[in-house]
Amino acid sequence: MTDIAIDVQDVQRVYHTPFASVHALRHVSLRIMTGQFVVLKGRSGSGKTTLLNCIAGLDTPTGGLIRVYGHDLTALSDAQRTAWRRREVGFVFQSTGLLPNFSAYENLELMLRLVRMPRSERRKRILNQLDRVGLLQWADHRPSEMSGGQQQRVAIARALVTAPRLILADEPTSDMDSETTHDIMALFQQIVDENETTLLLSSHDPLVDEYVDTILYLSDGQIQES
Repeated sequence: MTDIAIDVQDVQRVYHTPFASVHALRHVSLRIMTGQFVVLKGRSGSGKTTLLNCIAGLDTPTGGLIRVYGHDLTALSDAQRTAWRRREVGFVFQSTGLLPNFSAYENLELMLRLVRMPRSERRKRILNQLDRVGLLQWADHRPSEMSGGQQQRVAIARALVTAPRLILADEPTSDMDSETTHDIMALFQQIVDENETTLLLSSHDPLVDEYVDTILYLSDGQIQES
């Protein structure tokens, strides 16, 4: 097993419009090791989300190379990337993306159905993850019956339930107060420390800085410093 979780080499992403070409990423190179907790910082439009999407295989670079745990994403078909994401990547978004008509339990169960985990194994896995984020008693509640912080915890449990090696989080605490942000970041830090999970998130929040191993700054699609 490689110690390199994410290897980005000279990645470019250009979006062509009828009026102009937008250079979202400009020759980005970075390397993140297994078990690192890394934050991407930068102003809106700096390329953070584009870079996360390329690392997730949700977007395809115009040029360059991306390897995640040795998988060359640029060499995989769309179907292969989808199968890879389901097995190895967990996502946490600002909007949580929880299905509103599903309970917390059902939101997690859907992820295990997608990876075809036997029904006999699903219940224990789901309840363990909900307990881990302190929401076991909320298993049967829908997102509308929870606070924003509780919804984000369900989203984190959903990201963890398939035991991914990589978690990608895009502005996961942007709508939260400082106390909830500290709670969520402490939970992320615990996950990284206990499981050697690699966690890459984007954030504007300075409170995040005290929890991560490395800070990467993006500006105009380029890494400025770390």
